[in-house]
Amino acid sequence: MELNLIINNFLPETKINKVSPIGNGLIHQTFLVETSQKSYVLQHINDLVFQNPEILVRNHLKINEGLSKVNYKFELSNPIKTRDNQLIFVTDNQHWRLTEYIDNSVTYQKVASPEMAFEASKALSYFHYCINSDQNISLEESIPEFTNFEKRYGDFEKANQHLIDKRAENCVNELLFISKYKHLCNLWIELRSKNMPNRIIHADPKISNILFNSEQKPIAIIDLDTVLSGPILYDFGDMARSFTNRLEEDDISTTDNFDFEIYKAIKEGFLHHSASLLSPLEIEHFNFAAKIIVHIQAMRFLVDYLRGDIYYGSSYEGQNLVRAKNQINLLKGMMKYDL
Repeated sequence: MELNLIINNFLPETKINKVSPIGNGLIHQTFLVETSQKSYVLQHINDLVFQNPEILVRNHLKINEGLSKVNYKFELSNPIKTRDNQLIFVTDNQHWRLTEYIDNSVTYQKVASPEMAFEASKALSYFHYCINSDQNISLEESIPEFTNFEKRYGDFEKANQHLIDKRAENCVNELLFISKYKHLCNLWIELRSKNMPNRIIHADPKISNILFNSEQKPIAIIDLDTVLSGPILYDFGDMARSFTNRLEEDDISTTDNFDFEIYKAIKEGFLHHSASLLSPLEIEHFNFAAKIIVHIQAMRFLVDYLRGDIYYGSSYEGQNLVRAKNQINLLKGMMKYDL
């Protein structure tokens, strides 16, 4: 597909200087579009994951509007409509969108220090505080039941019954480990039944979704595709999961991949703005949230491996199994600290 033709549907009569791939996301293909006036981000949306791509843009617009009403101090990236005033451009059964690029921003793939972890976690708590401050924002579900861990565990059990090429033979130990810690899922389900409130959460707060300036201070929170109404503990747990991993997600060169100092910094930053939002029940279960989200992510990688790598991008045979092993090592590291 000729990218310039797609871009022309969003930016008619605009001279395109350069188009280059950016990021290393597992879901979408992403490109930086540079013009003489400004830059944009073009994405091919994975409609196997997001089956109604227009929801992503509609939610994005609602979130930007809500944040603007409370004088949100971070920068916002605005979606660009097509020349036909559509949110998504569809061609050859592919869905594309364009958003503004935030200039003078720096993206990190790994957390460099506890100080960076603190600043990023504080930025997320500021996002939580602003987007949940007495607003009635109704979001559509981009991925139904994303935080339903009862369903996640059900998917895991179904995957064991419908295997591809006997892949289960390669991951007996991992399957046993996930089953052994099923009680973590049971506790999450129990907490959800105890009136743990739903709030608007990001649901994918990895470090690459927080943009920094040249002084390593956050200036924007991006990638709002998974923003939803759900438990705020999900965001804390996923930030702990992605920030504290010393290795890349497909690296098992060592089993010692949990960074406790970064974990402590995340806990401190997470309470900076949002402490007034949180209930005692939520604060009491921070450590549990970190463990259950790592457990669930290990399970999700393993399920995708058993199903034949249909969800997460995979560049070599067995990559999702390696990712699952990496997450299991991370969870074991957390358990060493009695989290």
